[in-house]
Amino acid sequence: MEQRITLITLGVRNLQRSRDFYQNIFGWQPLESTNESIVFFQLNGIQLALFPQESLADDAGVEADGKGFRGFSLAYNVRSEKEVDELVSSLETKGATVLKQPEKVFWGGYSSYITDPDDNLWEIAYNPFLPMDERGNVGS
Repeated sequence: MEQRITLITLGVRNLQRSRDFYQNIFGWQPLESTNESIVFFQLNGIQLALFPQESLADDAGVEADGKGFRGFSLAYNVRSEKEVDELVSSLETKGATVLKQPEKVFWGGYSSYITDPDDNLWEIAYNPFLPMDERGNVGS
């Protein structure tokens, strides 16, 4: 199996509310393939999809309760501590919930955590050990 992820699908409680969050707070534009049942956003080399939680659970054959910590976070890395501060401030002004204000962290970086409307964790981080190219892609 090749090492890659092509699509991340988040099961959401309210598709329109989640679409509004990613479109209006993050400023991302949905792809033309978006419809009333699913929303797609093109990221660097992958796509993010929003799909009703009940439908996603049904498709996977699991319960849809989604209780507690899900055991993962999504990350959006930037190129400096200042960019973390500016982005988190901007997202908070637009209505994002900030769980942890930006701060230096034990692994040597600088980060903050926000949530989307379905309590998915987004880390906004500067990692001095993770070089990014001009398009925001990370490499080894």
